Amino acid sequence: MSFIIRTLILANILLVLAGCGASEKENKGELNDKKAKVEELKKKQDALSKEIQKLQNEIKELDPDAFDNNARLVIIDTLGKMDFSHYIELQGSVDADNISIVTPRGNPGQVKQVLVKKGDRVSKGQLLLRLDDAIIQQNVRASKDGILSLKTQLSLASELLTRQQNLWGKGIGTEVQLLTAKNNVQALNNQIQSAQEQVKVLEEQQKTSNVYAEVSGIADEVNIKVGEFFQGSIGTTPQIRIVNTSSLKVKIEIPENYVNQVNKGSKVLVTIPDINKTYTTSLSYLSASIDPSSRSFETEAKLPSDGILKPNMIATVKILDYSSPNTVVIPVNVVQSDEKGKYVFVYSVESGKNIARKKPVGVGQMQGGMIEILTGLSEGEQLIVKGYQGLYDGQEITTNSAQ
Repeated sequence: MSFIIRTLILANILLVLAGCGASEKENKGELNDKKAKVEELKKKQDALSKEIQKLQNEIKELDPDAFDNNARLVIIDTLGKMDFSHYIELQGSVDADNISIVTPRGNPGQVKQVLVKKGDRVSKGQLLLRLDDAIIQQNVRASKDGILSLKTQLSLASELLTRQQNLWGKGIGTEVQLLTAKNNVQALNNQIQSAQEQVKVLEEQQKTSNVYAEVSGIADEVNIKVGEFFQGSIGTTPQIRIVNTSSLKVKIEIPENYVNQVNKGSKVLVTIPDINKTYTTSLSYLSASIDPSSRSFETEAKLPSDGILKPNMIATVKILDYSSPNTVVIPVNVVQSDEKGKYVFVYSVESGKNIARKKPVGVGQMQGGMIEILTGLSEGEQLIVKGYQGLYDGQEITTNSAQ
């Protein structure tokens, strides 16, 4: 009996799943049918609009007064010329030219004293840490004691040489004795000189147990305590890092398709959203190669000294890649398209009536909702900037000037 029940349950589950699958297929098919219907209606709408416009033009030719009461209200703007600029918009980050990871000048060692804390402003050459130098001090003391012993021996040898010279002057003694006394003095002088040089070396080594700042800036990281072993970094984490914020830059990764549009010296607008500030600068560095993984190349632009700027801030970067002085620029939304290309509507007065005229245009670059006009429009023409939707060539209009 239990086998029959399990079989019935399994059959019901299979029926439900089959029903769901069929329902999903039906829904997908219905959605595709509706999309196709929308496309079909759009085509019919375009065809009807063209047919209506054609008939209205024909009626207008036969009866110029046919649409006197249907003048379309539009807003016009007189065209002028301006300087047009196009920018490549990317994201970058603020970085510092001088970021110093502090390391020991000599061998790593145990910390005896920490003289800096995180956030301190430090100067180049400032003492930051003292490392354990007990062994070196002991060697210095031993060397200096050895020098004192040699100097005592030298004093005795010098006294013996003086006496031997006096005796030799009186004809007493041998030349070998005199030469031996001179050699003893010279040997001791040489030993003392060598020992003094050794002390200088040891004292210089002792200085390396003091850790100094190599650059001026802010102690951005101080991850070291008395008694710990200082070696510069632990893994990839620096124990002391100094950031010089007086020399900052923005780093940008530019896609390789812009390689011919960006050059060293290109004008750059850098905006830091978090502080709502914009800086004008130029590209100071371009990488000589393309990163094979990101397909981009690295660029840098210097930033002015500003105490509020900090490394790793996010920056919005606009790189000037095209400019055209004294050109006609219009809102991009007034440009329409048909099978022949781009066009706009302009205001014209014909036979005492205000008429909309369709004008083909050649367009260039687009930036910030504005588009450059290369051909078709000239300074002083009156462009229809509102109410242009659905206009046809020759339609009578009534106008207001753009505010």
